Amino acid sequence: MNFLAHVYLSGNDEKKEIGNFIADSVRGKQYLEFPKEIQYGILLHREIDTYTDNHPIWRRSKKLIVPAYNHYAAVIIDMYYDHFLAKNWSLYHPLPLATFADNFYKRLQLNFALLPARIQNFLPSMIEENWFTCYETIEGLGYILHQMDRRTKGISKMSKSTEELIQYYAVLERDFTHFFKELENHVKFIQHSPRFLTI
Repeated sequence: MNFLAHVYLSGNDEKKEIGNFIADSVRGKQYLEFPKEIQYGILLHREIDTYTDNHPIWRRSKKLIVPAYNHYAAVIIDMYYDHFLAKNWSLYHPLPLATFADNFYKRLQLNFALLPARIQNFLPSMIEENWFTCYETIEGLGYILHQMDRRTKGISKMSKSTEELIQYYAVLERDFTHFFKELENHVKFIQHSPRFLTI
């Protein structure tokens, strides 16, 4: 899953949200350098990623676009799924997406010193361009994918990947809906497991 889903699955817990958000920039046991609540978010992120990468529905979605994007297909499907979450946001959260996003950006700014350098570097652009609300439309998602493609110097071809989103839209949205329900249930379950309770 991508940024929006990870933050949402943190359950409105500020430090857990931050840990979940920064986890891709924290390697190995570096998570132990952070406060306990942020450690929890980092480990939750890793658990979500492991569950997602091995789930047959997510793999089925990825298979649709692997021929065009190879190993970048996984990142693109995560972006597609964030789009479906944003598009159907009112089904998942009581706050409007714009308000949820603004609240989260403010939390990141208040905890700026805790963020890894990579996150600190792109945070101003993320806030200015309001990535979370961009995910809500195909056009907005396309803009973010184009920015990501630029960082790979065009190798990923992500800037063209909204074509497959449109082509397989109904199938992908159905996959997301079924998968995300199972993911939410999994997250609720693992947060009561001994491994997480003893952090």
